[in-house]
Amino acid sequence: MKSNSFDRFEPYLIPFADHPVLQQRVLHVLERLPADVQEDFLEDPRFRVTVDNYQAGVGWSLLMPAPGVNGEGSRCVVLRLKLNDASEHFAWYVIAHEFAHAYLRNGGWGEITDIEEAADALADSWGFSRPRRFV
Repeated sequence: MKSNSFDRFEPYLIPFADHPVLQQRVLHVLERLPADVQEDFLEDPRFRVTVDNYQAGVGWSLLMPAPGVNGEGSRCVVLRLKLNDASEHFAWYVIAHEFAHAYLRNGGWGEITDIEEAADALADSWGFSRPRRFV
């Protein structure tokens, strides 16, 4: 039986239907985001989550508008299937980090102007810190 959270976030979970472990990890992170972040994602039709479709020798394809000025354009988070097999905490961190990029529209956060540091700091503020061995 699906949870209310699953129903609420279903558009972001459908791409992972063939990967239930990763699907549950994406849901875990979405459920733990602050309410204002959840609403920002749910209310913006530009926000979506999809799986990386890379194929060795072929490459990958993903059609989306490039991010534009003032947060216009796509806010697409593309997650790799190897997050299905990674440690749970590392996967949660990567998913939250990528959601932070989408929330920040690939910009800074407060005094932090480096976009990678900003995404790390925001994900950490949500309870998803970078695992120590990757610091």
